[in-house]
Amino acid sequence: MSLLAVLAIGDFSRATHMSIKVLRHYHRIGLLKPADVDPVTGYRRYTTDQIPTAQVIRRFRGLDMPLEEIRAVLTAPDVSTRNRLISAHLTRLEDGLVRTQRAVDSLRDLLETPVAAAQAGVGHRSVEDTPAAAITEVVDLEDALTWYQGALGELHATLAAQRAPVGGAAGGIFSDGLFQHERGEATIFLPCARPIRAMGRVTDLVVPAAELATVIHDGPHLGIDRAYGTLAAHVAQHAVPVNGPIREYYITGRHETTDESEWRTEIGWPVFQTATGAESVVPQGPDLVR
Repeated sequence: MSLLAVLAIGDFSRATHMSIKVLRHYHRIGLLKPADVDPVTGYRRYTTDQIPTAQVIRRFRGLDMPLEEIRAVLTAPDVSTRNRLISAHLTRLEDGLVRTQRAVDSLRDLLETPVAAAQAGVGHRSVEDTPAAAITEVVDLEDALTWYQGALGELHATLAAQRAPVGGAAGGIFSDGLFQHERGEATIFLPCARPIRAMGRVTDLVVPAAELATVIHDGPHLGIDRAYGTLAAHVAQHAVPVNGPIREYYITGRHETTDESEWRTEIGWPVFQTATGAESVVPQGPDLVR
């Protein structure tokens, strides 16, 4: 190699804005190997034509691409494969930006919405024993949303296969352990007018009657903790809570529309009801609760 094409690691560090520590790490993991390593001193030397590769790595790291994915991009067998890998990472970044924007919007709304206005939407209703098809499992909190979506799809498919009509809005029952210990029992159910044959994870269930303080969360799952907080504050101040798992009713969800802004989830907190004249029907769908 030409002497003019060689840079010591210090000079290569300045040329690429990568620290010597980072360059040594990339050498150890095989991501960016020096062109030459002195067998006696261990000094690393790089060629000037390695500068563009280092610049590419630095920009990918600036976009939070994992090192293994960068390696896959650099060693891709063809342009099509390389572009596919980059495109997949850019899509993940875009999804992350959407989540960040939603979190920002939710925080702004939280700061601007008075507590009294938030609690104004809290109500009460009685629910009767409800025959349903259900899936019950112990799940981790971080997996609960994905698990719920899969379970609900399985319930709809099972009822459709058995020609069993859906009798109301789908719902979920979540144990205290799921919130308190990040792992606990969860049930997703779909009301149906007649018993179904158990298939796989799907079984018959009678969802027990309950008195519920309720609040509606509009939109995607992100931010649903605000509705939980509103409901908990109301119950603590104005009701007598009883032991029992939290419930959710998916009045409008993924099965009805892919537009997440249209989703509506009712959260139910078990309470001891002393007033009369409470509503006593289970939500049947979006048209009955709008």
